[in-house]
Amino acid sequence: MSRSKKIRLLEFLVIGVFMGVLEDLIAVLVATDSELNFRIVWIVLLVAVPFAFVSEIVVDHPRFWEHVFPRKNKRREEGGG
Repeated sequence: MSRSKKIRLLEFLVIGVFMGVLEDLIAVLVATDSELNFRIVWIVLLVAVPFAFVSEIVVDHPRFWEHVFPRKNKRREEGGG
């Protein structure tokens, strides 16, 4: 993997974690009557990181859908019979 691709993935992961944490914090504060403190931020961070990893690294992989839905007969699609 080239350096530019690694940097791009890292940028998406950081943005994904930041947006995930922000989104979850808003949801927790709106849905509950809890105060914003380090414990809430820590729990939200623990929840957001795995989802950011999955969404940015796995799902955004260029060939992800080829692995999820592999083509059954490539020869027929290529016109080989």
